[in-house]
Amino acid sequence: MHPAPSALRRAAAAATIALLATAVGCAPQPDDKASGGSSSSAGTTCAKGKLATQTSGKLTIATDEPAYEPWFKDDKPANGEGFESAVAYAVAKQLGYDKSAVVWQSVPFNKAFAPGVKTFDFDINQVSISAERKKAVDFSSGYYDVRQAVVALKGSKAAKATDIADLKGLKLGAQVGTTSLNYISDVVKPSQEAAAFSKNDQAISALKNGQVDAIVVDLPTAFYVTAAQVTNAKIVGQFENQSGTPEQFGLVLDKGSGLTSCVTSAVDALRQDGTLAKLEKQWLSDAVDAPVLK
Repeated sequence: MHPAPSALRRAAAAATIALLATAVGCAPQPDDKASGGSSSSAGTTCAKGKLATQTSGKLTIATDEPAYEPWFKDDKPANGEGFESAVAYAVAKQLGYDKSAVVWQSVPFNKAFAPGVKTFDFDINQVSISAERKKAVDFSSGYYDVRQAVVALKGSKAAKATDIADLKGLKLGAQVGTTSLNYISDVVKPSQEAAAFSKNDQAISALKNGQVDAIVVDLPTAFYVTAAQVTNAKIVGQFENQSGTPEQFGLVLDKGSGLTSCVTSAVDALRQDGTLAKLEKQWLSDAVDAPVLK
């Protein structure tokens, strides 16, 4: 028997536990209040201009290409024009990054909220917040309340629709992965399968060419489509929200991102001080009311 070595091992183990307890007691602890599952403390991670971003001293913001109006202008997210470009820079400013510190990155719509590590700090691309998407990514609080709308060519059967029942026999289309497509399948429940397009411009082309009777897009996009892209089209109407809370666009972040609580605080501040309302009026003022389809 060798009691001495056993005693030494017990003593060493006790000393190690004591040291670990001391280290844990002195280390910064996670903030359980961080949004979206973030384990970083807002107090230490939200220092202006000193966030733990993809590139130190820079803020990388992603969106799809092309970047459509009225969300962006001239397909140039970096120019600060268009609602989402303006919101992105307002959020950046709240976080302590001026325009020169913002780096734009092109990321396809579906990839933005797909599972996997992100190469951006946050994505802004009309991505609606949903429980399903939250399984793969974090969201900020909502920066825009949105409704979905139906667009059809003037004089067509679809253009004469006054309620959801009138849409059921039509060939409808929308961008894949969007709530627009969900509204077709879950609300309209048409008799024929909806056409799903990888990008909105493909859906718009299909409408022009008569491949679909109508398309579903968010309301501000619908106003832009009918004003600038398909001038012989009209907004048939908009859908009611399907739950007690409005559908909202949110900024997309990596799942468990240490920036989620900081970005959410920035969006909340912009809503509270009236900045979001001001930018909405400036860039989305043409997206006024439309008939409600019931």
